[in-house]
Formats: sequence, C-alpha cells, structure tokens
Amino acid sequence: MVEKLITLENMAMVDFLGIGNRNIKEIASAFPKSKIVSRGNEILIKGNASEIIQINDVIHALIQHYHKYGKITGENVEAYIKRESEYMASDDKDETLVYGTRGAGIKPKTANQRALVKAVKDNDLVFAIGPAGSGKTFISVALAVRALKNKEVQKIIITRPAVEAGENLGFLPGDLQEKIDPYLRPIYDALVDMIPIEKLKHYQENNIIEIAPLAYMRGRTLNNAFVLLDEAQNTTSMQMKMFLTRMGPNSKVVVTGDGSQIDLPRHQKSGLSEAVRLLSNVNGIATVELTTKDVVRHKLVKDIITAYDKEQTKSDTSKKNRD
Repeated sequence: MVEKLITLENMAMVDFLGIGNRNIKEIASAFPKSKIVSRGNEILIKGNASEIIQINDVIHALIQHYHKYGKITGENVEAYIKRESEYMASDDKDETLVYGTRGAGIKPKTANQRALVKAVKDNDLVFAIGPAGSGKTFISVALAVRALKNKEVQKIIITRPAVEAGENLGFLPGDLQEKIDPYLRPIYDALVDMIPIEKLKHYQENNIIEIAPLAYMRGRTLNNAFVLLDEAQNTTSMQMKMFLTRMGPNSKVVVTGDGSQIDLPRHQKSGLSEAVRLLSNVNGIATVELTTKDVVRHKLVKDIITAYDKEQTKSDTSKKNRD
C-alpha cells in the first residue's frame, strides 16, 4: 500500500472540502479501493499506486480550480473525476508509445504500467519500483524513445550503478563501452526493439543516446534530456543525491529499481528507498509501484518471484525474532 500526503495552503478548508467533507467523500466514493482521510489542512491518501495518482490529479486540479474561482461545487468535483476516468479508460490505440522495429506497437499492458506512463507525463521526476519483468524499465525506455522522436528532448541518457564489477570498472579489459556493455545489456535489448540497429549506432556515435556508468554523471548538468537511472536499488545515498542533483532545464528523469534485488553490502543503505521516502511529498515528483501482477514474462516468473518473496519475508521475520 502506498501513501500520499497533500497539504492545502491559502484556502478556507470548508470551501474546498465542502460541508461535512462532502467533496472529499465524493472523491473517495469514486475510488473505493483507496482511503482518503482529511485532517486540518492535510489530506492523506492510502491505496495502490495507480489510484493514488488519479486521486492526486483530481485533488490538484480542484486546488487549481479553487485558486482561480474561489470555490468548489459538487459539479466541479464530478467533472474532474469524470475527466480523470476518461483519461484512464482511453482507447488502446491511443496508448501506443512507439512502434517497434518489427512494426508492432509498444504500449503499457497493465494498470500500473499505464500509471507509470501518466506519472512521467505529469511529473519531471518519477520513481518506478517493481520486481523483475514488471515492465518498469521497458516502458521507461519506450517513453524516452518517444520523447526523442517527438523532439521533446535532444538526447537520451541511460545509466546504471555497476555494483557487481565495482563502480570504477577499472579492472575489466577494453574501452568504456566494452566495460559497461554486460551491465547495460537489458537496456540495449530494449533499445534494439525500438530503434533500427544502424540508427541506434548513429545515435550513440553522436551522443544522442548516451549510455554510461553512474560514476560518469558526477559534475554534469543534464539539460534537454530524458534520463533513466536503472537498477537504482544499488545506489548509495550519496550516489542517489549526486544523480538527482544533475537534473537540468527541460529534463525528464525516471529512476527504476527493485527493493528485493539489492546487491549493496549489508551495512549499506539503499539510496533508492531513502530518496522515495524523503521526496514523497514534493510536487513534480511521483512514485509508481508495480507488482507481480504486472509481470509480462513467462507465466512461471510471477510464481518464482512470489516464492522468493515469501522466503525473504520468513527470513526477515526469523531475524527479527532472534534480535
């Protein structure tokens, strides 16, 4: 379950919330899988990621409406809920992000993948958290390629912490590209599905698509770019802060990760989980959580992930009892 806290400022609460919280109750009834609690000038939303994004959009649309017109009516609430529902129920053909090299349309296949697409559209920084095969990286790469093709950005930058080989990669043979290729292979596979090989080679040779280890982001400002940090659960707190502060004007940043696949030393805290916690209430930043229900690989993958998650939960419980 995900939580989102919205703070209301510079408004009369009764005018916004309605008498007896009528407006908030109207929103809650439209999203029965989530819980909305209003206390003072704060609204707390609890539920799944896809619904929270929708509720957040409705409330922020109402906030803008209030600041423009000075009041909220029941009709306004209904109108914004309807608009949000129509967006999420849009026709499949409108969901195509890009067309692959084999001609097939690449589009989100689950509700949470659609929530990721919408979150990237509405925010400049998005955290996409989920297990292997849930589509978080593939959808993010598709969004990056679409942004480049539509000339919304001038380049794509993809990075990943190479924990398994040591971040400096110095002991591996070959040039930089040869050193990092094994650790970014999933990214290459996704790009090859969406961009013809020769065009992809051209993009890389001209730094229109740049793939580099996380350490090479230090000291840079990433302007006019779609930036993807993959496998972010393996960043340290300092690495994550360094990366996030590289954002420049007209940039979109997507950070993907899986909290169950942390390769850091046991004593070291994941920068991803810390960043999600610290930045959860910052406007312009969103978090989308994908689950095993979003896994679109072989049907056995869901069962494999579930089995390992259960074992990890048992291990964590046993450790707590010993402590």
